[in-house]
Amino acid sequence: MLLLWVSAVAASALAAPAPGTGGQRRGAAAAPNVVLVVSDSFDGRLTFHPGSQVVKLPFINLMKAHGTSFLNAYTNSPICCPSRAAMWSGLFTHLTESWNNFKGLDPNYTTWMDVMEKHGYRTQKFGKLDYTSGHHSISNRVEAWTRDVAFLLRQEGRPMANLIPSKTKVRVMEKDWKNTDRAINWLRKEAINYTEPFVLYLGLNLPHPYPSPSSGENFGSSTFRTSLYWLERVSHDAIKIPKWSPLSEMHPVDYYSSYTKNCTGKFTEKEIKNIRAFYYAMCAETDAMLGEIILALHQLDLLKKTIVIYFSDHGELAMEHRQFYKMSMYEASAHVPLLIMGPGIKANQQVSNVVSLVDIYPTMLDIAQIPLPQNLSGYSLLPLSSETCKNEHKFKNVHPPWVLSEFHGCNVNASIYMLRNNQWKYIAYSDGASVSPQLFDLSSDPDELTNIAIKFPEITFSLDQKLRSIVNYPKVSASVHQYNKEQFIKWKQSIGQNYSNVIANLRWHQDWLKEPKKYESAIDQWLKTHTNPKTV
Repeated sequence: MLLLWVSAVAASALAAPAPGTGGQRRGAAAAPNVVLVVSDSFDGRLTFHPGSQVVKLPFINLMKAHGTSFLNAYTNSPICCPSRAAMWSGLFTHLTESWNNFKGLDPNYTTWMDVMEKHGYRTQKFGKLDYTSGHHSISNRVEAWTRDVAFLLRQEGRPMANLIPSKTKVRVMEKDWKNTDRAINWLRKEAINYTEPFVLYLGLNLPHPYPSPSSGENFGSSTFRTSLYWLERVSHDAIKIPKWSPLSEMHPVDYYSSYTKNCTGKFTEKEIKNIRAFYYAMCAETDAMLGEIILALHQLDLLKKTIVIYFSDHGELAMEHRQFYKMSMYEASAHVPLLIMGPGIKANQQVSNVVSLVDIYPTMLDIAQIPLPQNLSGYSLLPLSSETCKNEHKFKNVHPPWVLSEFHGCNVNASIYMLRNNQWKYIAYSDGASVSPQLFDLSSDPDELTNIAIKFPEITFSLDQKLRSIVNYPKVSASVHQYNKEQFIKWKQSIGQNYSNVIANLRWHQDWLKEPKKYESAIDQWLKTHTNPKTV
């Protein structure tokens, strides 16, 4: 009943004046508030049919009904820190040079929130941010730096499901709930008293898998954990068991990813279904926290003058393509949810245009009618979502009909570049020559099971040329290769005489300790070689 009540309030909010779409800055008092709820690891395909049939997400559905949902939204890098660095800066990953989870933006970098604060907005952040340099584990860094080394080591615990057998356990991810409570408390005690507009950012860790202590230093995160309370929100009959290629037929980078993620062993269908079911239940818990924020805005009479935005930094493979986690350009990993609801935002609209997270920066400034910088990689989403912009074709003249995503971190042994354009997804690797590319037609092969790059050489060539016009990816790959080697050398020197013991006991310790001299020798050989990326 409460959800229906909020739904009615949300509908009335649509009658409020629309935010601007790039005009002159209006008075601060007339600008809408903005609340962003940003989760981790949420597969965007769950927000629309048929993915939406597998789990109940009432507040995402509320945003769909009373706002605009983007059906083809993508991360600009399928891992936490680089993705968030792109979102906060409005720049592609090769421009931020956020190559891995350790390397993000400088802590003093001017984000869109900083710009909005300078223009009169009150700002607040709670929860997971993860867009600046210097964070994440030693393992995470070393695994990324040594991805070109000629060895293959498991870096994660075997993915598993862990159930809390309680039908009343609601707050499973307690840290996220505490941050949600903090955000609501700030709305009630601070924001409600402001005469200026405000921006609130809430970062959630869910539905990211939980740590697995057996994995070693700083743990891996391969445990999908939930309670019966959330598992009851999952339609088990709708869960698809993904098709896997034989190990011998996998793309070489996919095989490396699957092996390092500890997914090349045997899994029963029950194991796979449980992992996926538990992941969907974790998504339901995420939706509930989004709902708490929406309900608080309603109770405080703020909903009708607040734009609410929900998205995720990347997706979660959940055993598709014989992998979990992200670090992949497959849809489960790279496709993210993106929904906008609030005054002036068109209701019950689904946008098929491809967009990406670098579009958040110009969208935020456009909402506040702040002039946009000229160097941004992204474009405002208001022309597609605002009631005042009825013609979607105008957007196509501004935003290009493609999006770019790239990945340079751990669990892959080559830099990856994805160009999404129309029905095509083109994936290039490394220098464009040493590793074979992939091409998928998502209109006929949504599960991305058939690489047609060789079958359609003209399309492959055309998309590769387009990709090269956006980014000189062989040059970027070479820069990342050189960076990795330099950073590893600095780290090794800083460890000194403890190097052999430290590197042997990182997350890959279970494999490393079987033949430590062999793996140290492989690293020594890598350090002596030239700086061009190796052939996979």
